[in-house]
This record gives sequence, structure tokens and C-alpha cells, in this order.
Amino acid sequence: MFKAYDVRGIYPTELDEEGAYRIGRATVEHFEPRSIAVGRDMRLSSPAMAQAVIEGAADGGADVVDIGLVGTEMLYHAVASLELEGGICVTASHNPAAYTGMKIVRRGALPVGGDSGLGDIRTRALAELGPPASARGTIREADVWPSFIEKVLSFVDPSAIRPLRVVVDAANGMAGVMLPPILERLPQLDVRRYFFEPDGSFPNHEPNPLLPENREFIVRATREEGADLGVAFDGDADRCFFVDDAGEFVPGDFVTALLAEAMLEREPGGKVVYDVRASWAVPETIERAGGVPLVNRVGHAFIKHRMRKEDAVFAGEVSAHYYFRDFSYADSGVIPFLLMLELLSRRGERLSSILEPYRSRFFLTGEINTPVADVPLTLQELKERYAAKGGRISHLDGLSVDFDDWHFNARPSNTEPLLRLNLEALSPELMERKRDEVLALIRS
Repeated sequence: MFKAYDVRGIYPTELDEEGAYRIGRATVEHFEPRSIAVGRDMRLSSPAMAQAVIEGAADGGADVVDIGLVGTEMLYHAVASLELEGGICVTASHNPAAYTGMKIVRRGALPVGGDSGLGDIRTRALAELGPPASARGTIREADVWPSFIEKVLSFVDPSAIRPLRVVVDAANGMAGVMLPPILERLPQLDVRRYFFEPDGSFPNHEPNPLLPENREFIVRATREEGADLGVAFDGDADRCFFVDDAGEFVPGDFVTALLAEAMLEREPGGKVVYDVRASWAVPETIERAGGVPLVNRVGHAFIKHRMRKEDAVFAGEVSAHYYFRDFSYADSGVIPFLLMLELLSRRGERLSSILEPYRSRFFLTGEINTPVADVPLTLQELKERYAAKGGRISHLDGLSVDFDDWHFNARPSNTEPLLRLNLEALSPELMERKRDEVLALIRS
């Protein structure tokens, strides 16, 4: 259940209320924060799980601020804006309905991952519990909604957003709760709302828009409604995915490029972090906009650390995580949604037209996962094969190989014996040929 960046497990067989109590208490006993926020998503198990986390944290000696039903980014906002020393959001993000989980952060919304304390929390949670802290922490409730709404709206000029028709698929997740008070401030929009009722059983489809089957509805609805934009959110609403006016899905690489351009208009010369899987469109756009592109390892803990180190204004991952320096270097699903509305309004062009220069030059495979018996051996074979052909080799994250007209990254999964391949070429024919060539090597 203890993954690279968070905790996830099936409720109640793998993780139940006793486990939640132990994790809440272990987090407090390890990091010794004086105060933490606890929030939860709309999953059916989340109220009981969050209450168990709260009791565990209070028994560990921390004062707990219960912020109730919130999207994950609202937990980040609460920790920063209330100047707390940590936070736990009870959520399983985009996982199916049977799952529960937690995302844990420290002061400043700094993530806790496998190499920054999550392993220590696991060890403590599995050990025999000692007596509670001599001074039990207090528990109080706080409403972070008003300040959160003001914060995300500060990233755009609401009056600049024109009357666009927008289709939104909230997937019965947290976006259905978070967006209505924000949309009230943008009455000029014609928003067609689907699956806004929070329902942890996910009666319409799983809340994971990365999977094509979960995007079928938003693609179809965008076309049928004749919308300017389609938007789909994941379960805890910290990621949003876009569909253009022609009903075509927009890869996270191209969204990163567009958002980087928008952020660099505000801060010329700023630094932008992107991940090793990304299209060449990303660094090229950053440089053209006068920014400094910084390539980085995949994963929010690594991205957020690099952003802080470099004082980067923005970061984007192919997986649709978008991070903002002025949002505690944290990822948000709502801010990219607002920025895209403003971008379309200011440019006065259709999104399909804005994307055409990218789509006509850069041809992406998307991520292709392959089970591999010996991951290190396979990576070594790939390296030797393509180094001999003159490929430029990097080991920043897995194996990256660059040629002048195509490149790829192959990364091992954190949790399974898989290799994840992302490949790009400057023509569709070359992309298909090289994709098949590299996959044949991986699968042999």
C-alpha cells in the first residue's frame, strides 16, 4: 500500500480504520508537527477513514484542523494558508471505487514520499503502538473554501474570459463539489455539467481520464454540444484533461507547452520544469517564450523539490499534473482549467487551431506499458543497441535516447515489473516504425 508518493489500498481488506488511525498517529510521531490539516474526498469509506486519521493524529499529540470534504489541492492550500506544519488528505485519487488511500504533506505542502519519510511512517504504523501522547492534540473545524476560491481565481483575470461553451465531466468526483462556487464567479460561461454529483461508487465511469475508455464520454459530449472546450477531472480533482473543439484529446505534453507560455507572459525569463517523457514541443515552446526549460525526473516529489531549488514559476508532467510556484509549488486541477479558459479568450482562436502547429510536427505514442521479466537487463540492451547507432544517452530517469528526428524514454514502474515507453518522432511514419522497433526489442 505504501507507494512512491502516497498510500493506496483496497478498503477494508488492505486498509481500514485501524490502519488509518495508525498512519495518522505514525505521521505525527515521526515528524512531530504541532498542527496538521486533515481533509477527505467523496469516497464511501472516506468519512470514517478521515475520522480515524484525525483521532490518530490527535492521540499522537498534534492539533488537528478538520477541513472536511475537499479536493486534494485544497488540502495543500489549507496547510500553506493556515500556516500548519503538515496535512493528510484521505483520497485514492483516480483509483477505482474499492480503493482508499492518503496523500501526506509537511509544512509548505511539501510532499512525503518513499525517500522523504513515508517508509518511516510505514515502519511506525506496523509496529506495536505505545501509549498516546501525554498531551492529546485539539480538534477543530475550518472552512478553507472562500480563501481557496480567491486564490485560484487570482491566477486569471475573470473579466477577460469570454462566453465560451464548455463541457465538464466531473466523474462523480471532487470537481463536482469544487467547481460550482468558482463557476458562479464566471457567469459569462455556458457550462454543460455532467456527473457533478459526488458519488464514491462512480456509477458512470472510473475517475481516471488517462485511460481512453474513461475519455469516451467527454469526447462524445464535446462534439455533440458543439463546445469550445471539453474538460475531464480525475477523482480528487487535482488533474484536469482537455478535449479540443474538434473532440480531439489534448496530450499533457501540449497542455504543458501552452500553460508554460501563459505563465511566461506574466514572468518573462522564468524557469519551467518538465518531465523526461515530454514532447520536444515543451522545451522548444519554453525557449521561444523566453523561458528556461529544465528537464526533470517523473514524480511530484521530485518535481516540487526541483521547483523550489530553481524558483521555477511552473512545472508540467505528461500525466496532467501541473504545478505553480504561487500555489505553494503544488499541483492543481482548477488553475489549469481557468488558465485554459483565459488563454482561449485572449487568443480568440479555436483550441484546435492553436494546437495545429504542435500536431503537425510532433507525433507521440503516449505511454505504452510492457511487462518485462528483467527490467535492468532490458534497459541495458536498449542502451547498447542505440548507443551503437549514435543515440545520445541519458539516465536521468530510466533510459532516454535522443536522435535528431526521434527520441524515447523507457522507465521502470515503481510498483510492477513493467517498462513504460514514451516515444516521439517528427513524422507519423517514423514514429510508428520506431515505436514498433523499440517495442520489439523490449518484448523480446
